[in-house]
Amino acid sequence: MKPSRLHSAWTPWIFLAPFLLSFTAFIAWPAVRSLMLAFEQTFGPRTTAFVGLTNFRFMLHDPFFWTAVGNTVLFTVAAVVTQIPAALGLALLLNRADLRGRRLFRVIFFAPSIVGLAFVAIIYSIMLEKRTGFINSSLHSLLPAWDPDFPWLDHYVMPSLILAVLWLSAGFYMVYFLAALQNVPGELLDAANIDGASPWQRFRHVTLPEIRPVLNIILLLVVTGSFQLFELPYLLYNETNGNGPDNKALTIVTYLYQTGFRSGDLGYASAIGWLLTLVLVGLALVQRRLTQKEEL
Repeated sequence: MKPSRLHSAWTPWIFLAPFLLSFTAFIAWPAVRSLMLAFEQTFGPRTTAFVGLTNFRFMLHDPFFWTAVGNTVLFTVAAVVTQIPAALGLALLLNRADLRGRRLFRVIFFAPSIVGLAFVAIIYSIMLEKRTGFINSSLHSLLPAWDPDFPWLDHYVMPSLILAVLWLSAGFYMVYFLAALQNVPGELLDAANIDGASPWQRFRHVTLPEIRPVLNIILLLVVTGSFQLFELPYLLYNETNGNGPDNKALTIVTYLYQTGFRSGDLGYASAIGWLLTLVLVGLALVQRRLTQKEEL
């Protein structure tokens, strides 16, 4: 082989080398190692023992794990029924041509998604703080009988998490819906209007079928994101390691973190992580299958 041909054969690999090395070091090898750890029992980072499926069998009888699963599923269901309608409602409102200040409102509603969950946790912890929090101090000023030490975060654990993530995410998903609504053919809406269709009928029979692909993607994003909830409960309830009162804020990822990095059992934590991965992959496959059936 001539030197010029040899050089041209190696050129693509030279350009791919940084990505391949980074992918192997930070994604591929950690994934393989975590899969190996899922079948081992660890006592710190250096002492391991192969235990086969023991971690997965223990998971079936672990009450803390099932508490985390229940909380995560409850949060996911609440996220779907609140975030998607709120985002779609905002998009429908801001897509109206006769609405003044549409651009400003779009920026206002989208802005919370920029700050991140950590900042949202700080804001909510300050707002809902006992006595000095904005909510309690305002209610006490309006209603002197109101107890300024009312513990919002202790009494309403799941609603606090749901509202915080709703405020953060609704504007983000609104942008997706806005893009989909702007691609709905105007002639179809005009034809439905001429035929005497009501606004609800136009939405149901014209708009919704046109934006359904985007709706399916957002549904998948909300579900997968909700199953991976960690930062918000961990920061809001840092005094209880993110568990909240009576473990009401304990999520799957929070329990994974506590098991692996506080208890030191990286094997059991890896088993939890791989089970979560399989669940998310399964949900993605189901969503893809349902989407394909709708397109037929």
